[in-house]
Amino acid sequence: MKKLVIIFALVNVGFLLTSFTFQAKTYSLTVEVNQLRNSTGVVQFALYNKDGSIPDEDYKKYYKILKSKIENGSSRVTFHQLPAGKYAVNIFHDENMNGKIEKGFILPEEGIGFSNYSKIGLGNKPNFKKASFVLNTDKKIVVKVIYF
Repeated sequence: MKKLVIIFALVNVGFLLTSFTFQAKTYSLTVEVNQLRNSTGVVQFALYNKDGSIPDEDYKKYYKILKSKIENGSSRVTFHQLPAGKYAVNIFHDENMNGKIEKGFILPEEGIGFSNYSKIGLGNKPNFKKASFVLNTDKKIVVKVIYF
């Protein structure tokens, strides 16, 4: 009986060590946006991790989302504990802090932006494939804000 208790204890210790040893490595992603036209409102940072998730005008397909204050025309956030993989970022300068992109006739009246995009137009519509990047180390990216 004593041998059985010792074997059981060793097996449990082995499982504990294995679970600590094989935990997936996670990373941090810092996203920064500069040259905001004013310091009114907040910047919303939406992180995506699935093909087909962008565009997401109503913000229903994101993986994680954070908001940050604006200081001196800039804002930044850090997403923590992200598993390695493909990600894309969408930023939104929510000037009136209502969580919705205000539109004129067709185009947004508030600033938007996507990772890997310096301009957006009919021939350059945002999509996950173009906006995505690989995260396999801690990383910092800068997303350009676009006002129409």
